[in-house]
Amino acid sequence: MQLTGNTLLITGGASGIGRGLAEAFHRLGNQVIIAGRRKALLDDVVRANPGMDAVELDITDPAQIQQVAQALIAKYPALNVVINNAGVMPFDDAAGPLDDAQAVRLVETNLLGPVRLSAAFIAHLRQQPRATLIHNSSVLAFVPLAATALYSATKAALHSYALSQRFTLRDTSVEVLEIAPPWVDTDLIHKSGDPRAMPLDQFIAEIMAKLPEARTEVLVDAVLPMRANPGPQEHALVNGFNEALVAHPIPVA
Repeated sequence: MQLTGNTLLITGGASGIGRGLAEAFHRLGNQVIIAGRRKALLDDVVRANPGMDAVELDITDPAQIQQVAQALIAKYPALNVVINNAGVMPFDDAAGPLDDAQAVRLVETNLLGPVRLSAAFIAHLRQQPRATLIHNSSVLAFVPLAATALYSATKAALHSYALSQRFTLRDTSVEVLEIAPPWVDTDLIHKSGDPRAMPLDQFIAEIMAKLPEARTEVLVDAVLPMRANPGPQEHALVNGFNEALVAHPIPVA
C-alpha cells in the first residue's frame, strides 16, 4: 500500500486504533474521512486535525451505510481506501445464558458492518487505478479468548471473509489487507496501562512501517507467535492462553 496520495475512509475513527490510523495518514498529507456514531468525538478529532473530514455512521444500519457511501463517493470521487475498523468487544459467557440483543449487535457491528461497507464501496474502488480495503480483525481471530467468545468468533469470520474477498479481487486494482492487532491499550475494553497491552503509539508506528510491504496481513511482531497457530496442537495453545488470562484477568474497570 502506498502511504501518500490517498483519500481514505476509516470507520470507528474517533478513538483508539481508528483515530491513531486516521491521524497517522493525515500527517502524511492524505485526505482522511473518519466515521462513527458519536458526533462530539468526531468533531473533536476534526478540530485537532484541520483538513480532516467526518461523517456520522452507525455501522449496524445497512440503509445508512448505503446513504453515506453514495454521499462520500459524490463528494470524494478519488476515494480509494476503506478501512473497516469499527468494532465492539463485550465480554460474554459461552457456558451461560445468551444476551441476545448484545450478540446481534456484536455480529452486526464486527462482521456484517465490514461486509456491508465493503459491498457499498467495491464498485467504486474497482474503478480506481489503485485501491485498498483494510479489515481490522484481531489476534483473537487465530487464538480465541474464551471470555469474549463471540467477539473472537466474529474476528475469525472476518479473517475468513478477507481471505475470500482477496481471492475474488485478485485480478482487479483492489488489494485486501488485514490488520490483526494484539491487546492494544485503548478504550475498546478499558484503557488501563496494563503492561501486557501494547501502547497505542507503538502499535500505530509499527503498522505504518509495515503497510508499504504488506500483501495480505499486517502484523506487529508481538503477535507473530500466536498467528503461527500450530494446527492440531491449537487446543493446547488456546487452553494455555485462556488459563493465563483466568489467572491474571484483563482489567475492565
